[in-house]
Amino acid sequence: MNDKQKVDAFIKGELDKANPYIIVEIIEYVPNSVVSKTIIRKSTGNISVMSFDTGEGLAEKISPFDSFAQIIEGKAEIVINKVSHLLETGMGIIIPAHASNYIKQDGRFKMILTIIKSGYEE
Repeated sequence: MNDKQKVDAFIKGELDKANPYIIVEIIEYVPNSVVSKTIIRKSTGNISVMSFDTGEGLAEKISPFDSFAQIIEGKAEIVINKVSHLLETGMGIIIPAHASNYIKQDGRFKMILTIIKSGYEE
């Protein structure tokens, strides 16, 4: 399967296992939008890739699960419990469960978001 076929399969929701992908290339920017594509969805967590156009971000929220955000293109400000963290390409941060958080953009950027749902069974 060539790279174009892999991208086409992903767009159709058919991301094949055991095939390499250049994640930053399988999601595009859409004007005035945040785009999210699920890479893996399991009962124990999800991995998604997201693109944010200039001026877009994510509103403040609190998640019951730990999350890991990694910037794969551009840079973004991630605010956790009112503490600001500027992340650039290649950087990541763990967002703790039950922490107030939001994402502010600094131009266009792409990121991978991993949500871990296991470990909270108490």
